[in-house]
Amino acid sequence: MSQETNNTAAEAEIRTLIDSWIKAASAADVDATMAHYAPDVIAYDAILALQFKGWDVYRKHWQMCMSMCSAMSFKVDDLHIAASENVAFSHCLNRCGGVDKDGNEHTSWMRATTGYRKIDGKWKIVHEHFSAPFDMETSKALFDLQP
Repeated sequence: MSQETNNTAAEAEIRTLIDSWIKAASAADVDATMAHYAPDVIAYDAILALQFKGWDVYRKHWQMCMSMCSAMSFKVDDLHIAASENVAFSHCLNRCGGVDKDGNEHTSWMRATTGYRKIDGKWKIVHEHFSAPFDMETSKALFDLQP
């Protein structure tokens, strides 16, 4: 099997992982969502903390986020994947957020970059970074931008 064929297969596996992650996160299923992450994941989410180190810490963050919404929403746009046999990364725009307990939708487009590593034959997310641009004059995040 050629290296190009291996890379194409790895890219397809990453796409499958991303689709599975979207389904789990949209369902607000913390167990299914966390099944996609490596134990030593490092995450830079757009809210609350500068960084989250490790699966247990990031799980608590996901639980908090999911408890704030009666429904979660994730939509990926402009997805690009680079994959080799054991390491891959992706970047995309991700419309994420949810519906609060009063029925108000709070979603915005974010930038997302994700790193993956094949561990014991399975792809896992080892690094995740969500961010929003901000206005340098006001220091306010720009959540109303569109792709």
